[in-house]
Amino acid sequence: MEDKKVIRSNQHGFTKSKSCLTNLIAFYNETATCMNEGKVVDIVYLDFIKAFNTVSHNILLGKLRKCGLDEWAVRCMETWLNRWGL
Repeated sequence: MEDKKVIRSNQHGFTKSKSCLTNLIAFYNETATCMNEGKVVDIVYLDFIKAFNTVSHNILLGKLRKCGLDEWAVRCMETWLNRWGL
């Protein structure tokens, strides 16, 4: 996914050497820098889990395959969707 530029460099979840913690640190640093420079900072939290309830899983998995994601990764995503009852 990284080679095909589907995942951006600022993606943290499910990315090698990055995690929710590294995402939180990067977010905090960027927010603190902006505030220290006197910039206004607005933060919006989104619950993406609900988005999976409105998307056809078969279409989503098909698009991942078309992007070149290998079958093992697609099946992992499918298992995740099924595990959480999405």
